[in-house]
Amino acid sequence: MQNTLKPVGGGYLPDERPSAGKLLAFALQQMLVMFPATVTVALLTGFHVSTTIFASGLATLVFLGVTKLFSSDKTAIPLYYGSSFSYIAAIVGMTGAKFGETAPDALISQAQFGIIMSGLVSMVVGLIVAKFGMAKIEKVLPPSVTGSVALIIGASLFATALTSAAGYDATANTASSKAWVAALITLLATVLFSVFCKGVWKQLPILLGIVVGYVASICLGIVDFTPVLTSDLVVAPHFTLPKPNLAAVLAIMPIAIATIPESTAHLFQLDLYINKLADEKNLTGSATKQKAPRKYKIANKLGLNLFADGLCDIVASMFGGPAGTNYGENISTMSITKVFSNAVLAVAALLAMAVSFIGPVAAFINTIPAAVINGACIYLFGVIAVQGVALMISKKVNIFDERNVAVIAVILVIGIGGSFGFPGGMIPVFGAELPAIATAAMVGIFLNLVLNIGRKNTSTEEVASNG
Repeated sequence: MQNTLKPVGGGYLPDERPSAGKLLAFALQQMLVMFPATVTVALLTGFHVSTTIFASGLATLVFLGVTKLFSSDKTAIPLYYGSSFSYIAAIVGMTGAKFGETAPDALISQAQFGIIMSGLVSMVVGLIVAKFGMAKIEKVLPPSVTGSVALIIGASLFATALTSAAGYDATANTASSKAWVAALITLLATVLFSVFCKGVWKQLPILLGIVVGYVASICLGIVDFTPVLTSDLVVAPHFTLPKPNLAAVLAIMPIAIATIPESTAHLFQLDLYINKLADEKNLTGSATKQKAPRKYKIANKLGLNLFADGLCDIVASMFGGPAGTNYGENISTMSITKVFSNAVLAVAALLAMAVSFIGPVAAFINTIPAAVINGACIYLFGVIAVQGVALMISKKVNIFDERNVAVIAVILVIGIGGSFGFPGGMIPVFGAELPAIATAAMVGIFLNLVLNIGRKNTSTEEVASNG
C-alpha cells in the first residue's frame, strides 16, 4: 500500500502519495507541462490532437503498470510518456503533413505501423539490456554520452521556447509586445514560486506560474474564449487503425535505436534526483514510526524502461497516436518540485484522457496563450539541459580526459549545431537528412567505443578517480 502520510524532507518519493487535494493539483501541473510538446508533435505530423493526448495518457498508465509489475521492488518508474520529436521528420515523410493540417487516415495508418515496429525494436533492446546488466551498458552509454545528450535535448528546445514566448513572426521578423509581457510575467512568477515559496506552494511553481501568466494574459486581452463557448460537451477522439506498409517500417523503425540514449539519460537523471531526495529524508529522519526511506535503484531498471517505452509506442499507435518517449519536461518539473509520486503521474494520465473527450475542458486549455506556456518552458527547457550537466558532475565525469572531451564536444556541436543550423534540425549528409539529436547520440556512442578500444577502465568514474 502506498504511503499517504505527510513525508519528511519536503517532497514525495515514487511510492508516496499526496493527499487528495495536492494529488489533483500536482497532476494538473504535470498534465499542463506535457501539453505543449505533445500537441506540437500532433500539429507537425498531421495526427489528430485529441487522439494524441488520449494516447499519451493511456500509454503513461501502461508504462506505470508494466514497470511496477515487472520491477523486483514492485515500484513503478515515475515517468510520463509523451510524443517524441525524434520521429517527426520520418512521420512527416509518410503523412506529408503541413503544420496544423490533419493528414488523411490512410497515411496516418501507414505511419502507425512503422511506429509499432519501432516499438518492437525498443522492446528487444530492453530485453538485451536487462540480460547483460548496467555495468556493460555503461561502457556503451557512459555519463559523458547520456549527460551530453540530455544537455542537447534541452538546448535544442531553447529557440522554440523563446520564439513562441515572444509571439515571433518569422516572415515579418517581429515579436508581440503583449506576448513578451505575458511570457516574462509567467517566467518570473514560476522562478519566484520555485525559489522562495515553502511547502505545497514550492511544489506547484509551474502550475502557479501559468495561472499568474494566464490572468495577466486576460488583462492584456490576448485570451480568446470563443472556442470554449462554441465547443461541444463531448468530443470523442478520432481513432485510426494501423495498416502494414514496408516504406513506413524502413523510414520509422530505425529511429528507435537513436532514441535509446535520450531515454537512458532521462532515467539516469531520475535516479540521481530521486535518491538525492531519499538521502535528504534519511538525514532528516522520519516524523512517523515508519522506516527511513530506502534506496531507489532506478538506473538499474534501464532494460525495463526501454521495454516499457517500446510497449507504449505500440499501445499509443494502436489508437492513432505518434511515437513517444518519457518526457524531459515532466522530469524537470519533478526535480524542481521534488514530487516523484507515481500516483501523481497516474492521475495526470487520467486527466489527459478525460480532457481528450471533454470538449470545453480541452478548449479551455487551448485558450492558454503560447506565450504563457512557453514563458514557463524557458525555465523548464533550461532545467533539462542543466540536468545533463548535473548528471555528469554526479558521475564524476573527468572533463580533463581527452577521450571524454572529444565525445562531449562532438555530441554538443552535432546536436546543438544541427538543431539550429538546418531547417527542422535535419542535417543533410550524402543525399540523406539525419535528425540532429539522434545523429549526435549515435556518433557519440560510436566515438566513445572507438576511443576506448583496448582500454581496461572505460568507466568515467574510474577515470575521474585516477585522473
